[in-house]
Amino acid sequence: MFIVLYTCSALILPCVWTQNSIPSVVVEARNITVPVGSDVVLPCHNQRMVWRQDRLRDRQRVVHWDLIRNQPDYTVERILDMFSGGTERLYNDYNKGRVTIAKDAFSDGNFSLVINNVDMNDKGIYTCNLHHHYCKVHQSVQMQLNITKSPRKEKRVWDGEKAVFVVLVGKSVVLPCVIRRQLWTDSQRDEGQQQVVHWDWQAPGVTRDRAERLIDMYTSGEKRQYGPLYLQKKMNISADAFSLGDFSLSLHNIQPADKGLFSCHLHHHYCGLHERRIYRVILGPSVQALPPVRSSTEAQKNPARTVLPADDPNTNMVEAPHVLNVILPENQTHLLHQVGYILVVFLLLLLMLIGIIMTTRHCRKKAYELDVGRNERGRMTSIELDVTELQPYNQEDMRLNYKNNIMKERAESNNYPSPKVIDFNREMERMSWK
Repeated sequence: MFIVLYTCSALILPCVWTQNSIPSVVVEARNITVPVGSDVVLPCHNQRMVWRQDRLRDRQRVVHWDLIRNQPDYTVERILDMFSGGTERLYNDYNKGRVTIAKDAFSDGNFSLVINNVDMNDKGIYTCNLHHHYCKVHQSVQMQLNITKSPRKEKRVWDGEKAVFVVLVGKSVVLPCVIRRQLWTDSQRDEGQQQVVHWDWQAPGVTRDRAERLIDMYTSGEKRQYGPLYLQKKMNISADAFSLGDFSLSLHNIQPADKGLFSCHLHHHYCGLHERRIYRVILGPSVQALPPVRSSTEAQKNPARTVLPADDPNTNMVEAPHVLNVILPENQTHLLHQVGYILVVFLLLLLMLIGIIMTTRHCRKKAYELDVGRNERGRMTSIELDVTELQPYNQEDMRLNYKNNIMKERAESNNYPSPKVIDFNREMERMSWK
C-alpha cells in the first residue's frame, strides 16, 4: 500500500509543482504624470545587465517594455525589445520615431523608455523587463504613465507598485529605463543578440499577454521598430543605449491614443538576466491659449466678473491617477493549478486513510486467529492431564485398602478373567471322533 502511495505521489506531485513558473520580480515602480504632447522618459536602470566576461555574440541579455492598459480588460501590449547588441524591435509601427531606448543602454545600464509627443493612448502601466539569462538576473520595473491636458496636473506619482506619468496632450515624455552596470555597458558589437531591450505598450483594457511590441534593441546595434507609434516617429530610444545604459523611451506629441501601460524589458540571455520596468501613461487636455489682456478702459466699459480659481468648476478637478492594482495571473490555467493542488492533497489523504484502515483490519484478523488457536491448544492439554492423573490416584486408593495378603490376592484375582471350566471326558470323546 505504501508503495502505491509513493508511486502516486511521485507521478502526480511533480506534474503539479512544475506548473508554477517563477515570474519576473518587480523590483521598482513609479508614477509619472506628463502633459499631452510632451516628451517623457520612463526610467529603467540596471548595472547587472552591462558587465560581460566574454565578447561573444549572443542574445542572453534582453530588455523589453510592456504596457498594460486598464480598459477595457487590462490588456498587455509589448512595446519594444532591445538586445545587448543594440538591436531594437518595435511591435507597433505607430511608435517608430516616437518611442525609443538609448542605443548604448547595455553599455551604461540605462534602459529608460523615451516617449515623444505623448498622447492619451500612451496612458497605462509600463513595465521594463530586464533579463540576463546567463547570469540568472530578472528584474522588472513598473511605472504608470498618466496623460493630462492641464499643466497643473503634470506630475509623476507612485502608487505603491508602479510609476504613473501624467502628461499633457501633444507634449513629450521620457519613460526612464536606465541600467548602468558594467555587465550591460561593456557589451561589444560582436556579442550579437545576447543583450536585448524592448519596450512594450499595453493599451487600456489590453491584457499583458497581448501587449504590443514597440521597439527592440540589440547589442549588435540592430533596432527593430514596430507599431504605428514608431512609424509616426513619435517614439525614440538613444542609439547609444547599450554604451550609456540608458534605455529610456522618449514619446513625442502624446495623444489620447498613446495612453496605457509602457514596460521596459531588459534581457541578458548569456547571463540569464531579465528585468522589467512598467510605466502607466495618463493624458490630460492640452494647454489652452490665454485670452488677450484687455486694457483698463475696455475693462471699465465691459465689466466682467472675475472668475476665481474656486469658481471655475474645472479648476479643482484634479484628475487622480487612474490606478487600479489588480493582480492578474500569468495564464488562464491559474485556477486549474489551485484546483489541482487541492485534488492532489485530497487524493493523498484518501489513499493514506485507506491504507491505515486496511492495515488495521489485517492486524485485527491475524490477532483473532492467534487467540483462537491458543484457546484450543490449552483446552486439549488440560483434558489430557486430567485423564492421566486419575489412574495413579485409583490404584493408590486400592492399595491403601489392603489389610492382609489374602485380601490382596483376592482383589488381584478379581482383576483376572474368570477361569475356564474344561470337561476332560468331552474333550477325549471329541478327540476320539476325529
